[in-house]
Amino acid sequence: MLKRTILSVLLGLSFGNVSVAQDKQIPVEAFVEQEQFSIPRLSPDGKHIAVSVRIKRNERNVPTLTIYTLPELKIAATHILPGFEVPVNFLWITNNRLAIKKGLEVGDREPPQATGEIIAANLDGSEVEYLYGYQNFKKSKRGDRYNNDYSIGMISHIPETRDGNIIVSTHEWRRPRTNLIEINSNSVIRRTIADIAMPNLDFLHQHDGTARLAYGVDENNNVAVFRLDDASKEWKSVAASSLGRGYSPIGFSPDDKSLYIEQSEKGEPFGLVREDMKSGQRTVLVKDALGDIGSVEYTSKPSMPFAVTTTVGIPKAQYLQPDAPDAQLHKTLSAAFPSAYVHFINFSDDGQRLLFSVASDRDPGSYYIYDRQTGQADLLFANKSGIEPDQMALRKPIVFKARDGKELAGYLTMPNNPQQKKLPIILLPHGGPIGVNDSWYFDTDAQFLASRGYAVLQVNFRGSSGRGPNFLSAGEREFGGKMIDDLVDGLKWANALPEIDSKRACVFGISYGGYAAMMVPIKAPSLVKCAVGYSGRYDLVARFSQGNIKGETKSINWLKQYMGDNMEKLAAESPVNLADKVKVPVFMAHGTKDETTELGQAERMRKALIEVGNAPEWLLTKNEGHGFYDSEHRKEFYLKLEAFLKKHIGN
Repeated sequence: MLKRTILSVLLGLSFGNVSVAQDKQIPVEAFVEQEQFSIPRLSPDGKHIAVSVRIKRNERNVPTLTIYTLPELKIAATHILPGFEVPVNFLWITNNRLAIKKGLEVGDREPPQATGEIIAANLDGSEVEYLYGYQNFKKSKRGDRYNNDYSIGMISHIPETRDGNIIVSTHEWRRPRTNLIEINSNSVIRRTIADIAMPNLDFLHQHDGTARLAYGVDENNNVAVFRLDDASKEWKSVAASSLGRGYSPIGFSPDDKSLYIEQSEKGEPFGLVREDMKSGQRTVLVKDALGDIGSVEYTSKPSMPFAVTTTVGIPKAQYLQPDAPDAQLHKTLSAAFPSAYVHFINFSDDGQRLLFSVASDRDPGSYYIYDRQTGQADLLFANKSGIEPDQMALRKPIVFKARDGKELAGYLTMPNNPQQKKLPIILLPHGGPIGVNDSWYFDTDAQFLASRGYAVLQVNFRGSSGRGPNFLSAGEREFGGKMIDDLVDGLKWANALPEIDSKRACVFGISYGGYAAMMVPIKAPSLVKCAVGYSGRYDLVARFSQGNIKGETKSINWLKQYMGDNMEKLAAESPVNLADKVKVPVFMAHGTKDETTELGQAERMRKALIEVGNAPEWLLTKNEGHGFYDSEHRKEFYLKLEAFLKKHIGN
């Protein structure tokens, strides 16, 4: 297939997805394979690419920073971090030097957790400096200059001057403050730029390097924005009344006179807005009635937005300046991949080379380099080599109304069904649940299930992200209420479709989805024939005593706002206390080192089911966190899931 070979895409030649008959079952190993390549970054001169590559280490595929030369695509260096530390992010400081943000993997279903440490290294691995972090004194060659940093460091900005400096925002553990400091990546000398009495703020920098805005949420999870005043050199709080329900600045115009923001004025979906920095006048550029702004495409330097997508349905670029050169380039590249979405990652500083990605509902994603001088785009890396997009199922956007009239959206993945027979269906609720959503792009679980003959329904129930603050707020204190009702209503809607066999339905979920997998048969006992919980949470009350939120005011307030603090109500909506109402066969899977939904959650749910005579099928995997990393463990789970579903609803 085209995407699995190194090729040159001659612009103007269109590669469509040709339907290929699936004459044999796709092996489970194709879905078990993790994405090998992620977060690629093109160097400022366009001669190298840095990318996170999963490399086998101690029976696990661990992300490792690898540098390749261009156009040869030869490995120039590999940066191996100690233990199971991984590069969470990295940015080019100069053509020869990178800043690396360190983190730890906590489970396949969770993003890596940043440790708050930042190091710098040359592309060949030399001149490694520990720039910021809690082990500063131990790790830095110049540790006698600075003691350990009792805070978390985040890469905020790389100056366009490429002078070897980086800007780091720091978030203290002991004081509610955010500092912004400039660090020389070679000498490690620091200079304080900003000091604001509010924790966990992000900063937005102008093209001239000035940090102009700081933004985040306060301890009550309300939007907070600070703006640097040139006259007084002070950071002044922006009046909440001018921010609306949501306000997120994303960039400046080339002359720094205008600001681009994603804003929701009254709780509606976020739109793209341009704000005049002097007058404050705002102009709405893109707004959608149903979905937030999704992807934002940026031009070459001086960088500014030129196109956006929205989060509901199939992503489609809406161009702010359709005739601009980079917009024309995006249109041309998109025409070469008509069934996928093209995303610009970054340009070389001179704008002559572009790193971009191509992905779709059937394609896990590939990375290309485009050269303006030759007019060619060359394939660099393709993820999940065992997946052939032509054999994958289409993911169809859906919209329906819940029982109270609220409009809901989601996706229905329909397997190849040449015989037009009625299909069993799997309800697949996402995790989170607040601020998370299912998208159109390739979903491994959905595609695996579709390859086994199941239709797969995913509903972005109230509380999901992508629909604006009002939709998010509609999920407050509804974990076991209207969120579950939305899932039930979605399955009832799908069951009415002529191609769905409503008598053969199951629910399978991960994390909060595991909770929902138990609650659906409790609230709608006749709707599903089986339930699967993977790394699930089954006791809502216990969330308040979980180790990673103890004493954190902001986290506690978040739980009270979204989950609620009526412990009797939460207990009454916890499956661990309702096992006698689960009348369907259950399969549960969990990892022994899961710190997101602790093992005790699953063990108590299992015990409760056994006590009422409904012993679940059980998979306990050692040394795994919130989702399984080890390929053999992932394979074992999928095979057990496949057998469980076949036993109870066929295929």
